[in-house]
Amino acid sequence: MLKKLLLVLFVILLVLQAFRPEKNNSANKENDISSLYPVPDNVEQILVKACNDCHSNSTVYPWYAEVQPIAWWLDDHVKDGKKHLNFNEFASYRLAKQFHKLEEVFDEVKGGEMPLGSYTVVHRDAKLTDAERNILMDWSVAVRDTMKARFPADSLIMKKKK
Repeated sequence: MLKKLLLVLFVILLVLQAFRPEKNNSANKENDISSLYPVPDNVEQILVKACNDCHSNSTVYPWYAEVQPIAWWLDDHVKDGKKHLNFNEFASYRLAKQFHKLEEVFDEVKGGEMPLGSYTVVHRDAKLTDAERNILMDWSVAVRDTMKARFPADSLIMKKKK
């Protein structure tokens, strides 16, 4: 009985391998944050190592992303991350949303909420040092200061939905 159950489970897992989510690999950087605001090399390096897999259109997939149902879970995780912030689509956001997202970058990094612990358990190199946290926080403040100097204050405020 146990052998039959294991065989059925194996066949199910084998069949699942034929159903794969689409990869998050677009070369389109037309609306990238760097098209609007400076992204210094040290910031870019941090974004690549700790943020872009979930917050850009260019995920670097580990080998286990080829195994179902893990690939579905990763796909859902990436879609959720991009829903909250996508650095490659940043220029398409309205000003208030851009300003707010940079504020969230500061808050999430300062609070140690980003990158997610579930991500850094597997991707240990994505853990941010204190110096890297400070670099990201300083950059987000600098970009917000640039926005404050460039745009009217009321254009940077998120309007409450009625």
